[in-house]
Amino acid sequence: MKRSEVNEIIRESDKFIRSFGYVMPPFAYWSPEELKTRTATDSKAILQARLGWDITDYGQGKFDELGLFLFTTRNGNQEDLKKGGGMLYAEKIMISREKQLSPMHRHIVKAEDIINRGGGTLVLELFNSNSDGSVDEKTDVEVATDGRIVRQKAGGLLKLQPGESVTLLPGNWHAFWGEGGDVLIGEVSTVNDDLTDNIFREPIGRFSSIDEDEVPLHLLVSDYDKWLA
Repeated sequence: MKRSEVNEIIRESDKFIRSFGYVMPPFAYWSPEELKTRTATDSKAILQARLGWDITDYGQGKFDELGLFLFTTRNGNQEDLKKGGGMLYAEKIMISREKQLSPMHRHIVKAEDIINRGGGTLVLELFNSNSDGSVDEKTDVEVATDGRIVRQKAGGLLKLQPGESVTLLPGNWHAFWGEGGDVLIGEVSTVNDDLTDNIFREPIGRFSSIDEDEVPLHLLVSDYDKWLA
């Protein structure tokens, strides 16, 4: 992706998020220079927890068709998760554009609630896992949606209207996209690790490579190792 494209997606996404009355945390608007200064002094947790902007085309170069906007607002600690006490949770705000696919994947550790916070309909395609972790294309899928258990065929489409949510457990294969408009999505989960806990059905990347055709408006989480070292 070109940095100019990333910058424009940040501007558009911030406007879309604000249209629903959601306000991003102050560090979202720090310049790259301020972020570098602050993460070296009083804000190291932003870097350690990998909080911030995250825009991906999964390395495929067609963001409008295959991509996702995310912003991680809070994230706990893997060591706390292992010992069963402390900050065991994470939260993201995301945007799935109309007909923009977030491809089929599952998580090894993370359980998550995916919430339609507004906009169009959020459509999820769901499968169970086989014992080897691969996609189970035969067995029915059961998920909890706002306290109600829903059972559907493998590969069935679960459609969430604004205000509705689904709980996905480790091993639940899922892909999703917006229908009838862009969708503002909330994610509340156990500790998030995007470096190791995303297993994709197809061999694609989690993060985008960036062509630096202009100065970054704000750094992406995937920029941190390069820009904040």
